[in-house]
Amino acid sequence: MNWGAIWATAGAVCAALFAGIGSAIGVGITGQASAGVVSENPDLSGKCLLLQLLPGTQGIYGLLIAVVIALNSGLMSGDVSALAANTTLGVRYLVAGLPIAIGGLVSAVYQGKVAVAGINMVAKKPTESGKGMVMAIMVETYAVLSLLISFLLVIGIK
Repeated sequence: MNWGAIWATAGAVCAALFAGIGSAIGVGITGQASAGVVSENPDLSGKCLLLQLLPGTQGIYGLLIAVVIALNSGLMSGDVSALAANTTLGVRYLVAGLPIAIGGLVSAVYQGKVAVAGINMVAKKPTESGKGMVMAIMVETYAVLSLLISFLLVIGIK
């Protein structure tokens, strides 16, 4: 059994899975809020949709790191001989995927909550949608930092 390949696969799966779960939750709760606002005022659908899309980026970040892990480790090409010879190498890929897995999950959920507040603000004052976007984008900073550290860790694995 190639434990190195198993650990590396777990790293890729965790990055995509947990960041994706966070995005699904964030986009879901903002979708619920958007539906309520748009049912009352259909003209606000564009502003609500922009706020709803924001928590979806973490899922993209997680998928990106999963692909980088799969490419860098040899999982995509099928050449996992380095992982077979060194289980620790596989564990390093798992650890490298954890920042975006956890950071993506948490930031997407909280970005969704902030975006819901922005959607509620748009419902009352449609001209204030920019402020709602800025507030939600502030949470995105932590997802980007998680993406960055995971990426640097993956490309640093030799």
